[in-house]
Amino acid sequence: MIRIVRKGDKAIERFNARPAFPAEAEEAAAKVLADIRKRGDRAVADAVAKFEGAKLRPCDFLVKGPCDPSQIDPRIVKAVKEAHGRVRRFSVASLRKPWEITSPNGGKSGEFFSPMDRVGVYIPGGTAPLASTSIHTVTLARAAGVREIVACTPAGRTGEINPVLQYALELAGATEIYRVGGIQAIGMMAYGTRTCRKVQKIAGPGNAFVTAAKRQVYGYVAIDQVAGPSEIAVLTDGSVDERWIAADLLSQAEHGSGLEKSLCVCTSMEFAEKVRAETLRQTKSLSRRALVERVIKRGGILIVVADSVKDGMDVVNDFAPEHFEIMTRDALRAMKGVRAAGAVFAGPWTPESAGDFVAGPSHVLPTGGAARMFNGLTPDDFRRRHSYVSFTCKDLSDTLAAIESFAGVEGLDAHGRAAAVRFS
Repeated sequence: MIRIVRKGDKAIERFNARPAFPAEAEEAAAKVLADIRKRGDRAVADAVAKFEGAKLRPCDFLVKGPCDPSQIDPRIVKAVKEAHGRVRRFSVASLRKPWEITSPNGGKSGEFFSPMDRVGVYIPGGTAPLASTSIHTVTLARAAGVREIVACTPAGRTGEINPVLQYALELAGATEIYRVGGIQAIGMMAYGTRTCRKVQKIAGPGNAFVTAAKRQVYGYVAIDQVAGPSEIAVLTDGSVDERWIAADLLSQAEHGSGLEKSLCVCTSMEFAEKVRAETLRQTKSLSRRALVERVIKRGGILIVVADSVKDGMDVVNDFAPEHFEIMTRDALRAMKGVRAAGAVFAGPWTPESAGDFVAGPSHVLPTGGAARMFNGLTPDDFRRRHSYVSFTCKDLSDTLAAIESFAGVEGLDAHGRAAAVRFS
């Protein structure tokens, strides 16, 4: 059932509640990760057999030899290349630039950046091989200048990686590809084994078990964020065809976990009714109808009626969606009211699916309300920021009294002496 409620209804609070870490996922992750720390590759192989159904030896983990693109539909190859080109262009343009300021006495300070040496990316492959995620992770790391990019993805019972996914990984710049998924992939990359050396950071989306594993290895490695089921919010004033709105709501509901959420905020009850009817109608024709109906049954699609676009924006900001479509007149102006959203799609010709595949920004985004405090993945997530200071003698002389005062208050004699000794 798809409910229609008005702004302020208690149903909205319940809809906004999304548990981040299911207990069963936390427990499973802890057990598998502890085993990998103890037994390394053997534990990874056992976990692959148990959870993925493939009997692989450690020497089988690494994919050897490049993919042959001639065996892939040329239209798909073209699409992968187009997506890679657009994401790479956006990534290069978004990189933060070094900067510097000068002190009154000729000193300098600023920031510069250096790429990480070795990073890992996780590419889901459960209900579908996410070739697009290969582009939206590896391309960013390559644009940042990372030399070694490890990619892990589940291969299922066959032990074979989808050729389109492998092609996308290679085109984007992955230097090592492993046919290992789930918790075991996170543990292998985080702790390192004889087969796969440890990485410095792990990025990429995954299911609840992968997310729990990423959270538990934080500290051994850096991670991008913890992410859960996909979600979307659409704000509309009725100026965009309800068929488009319904299709956009369903684009996230079909991902497969059954926990996805789609929120539509309208400015009239009449249009809300149209959106609900159209969403139910389109559901019947989807190849993943059963998955979408699970979402609907769990109350994962909600329509809210607000008095105005401004009031509707408040509803969306409270939800803090992964994806936010503004389907209103003058959408770019309305966008100024956004306070919490992973990625924003403004205007009727910008469906969220364009962002999932080809638009440019990464589709690896915060979910579960985490957009209130996290950002989407960027190339700078694969770089280290270095601040620097270069004082002149006069700079140090001018600040000596302050340095000695802080040293005295904090009982750090050597700190004060390190500055004063230069003038003795």
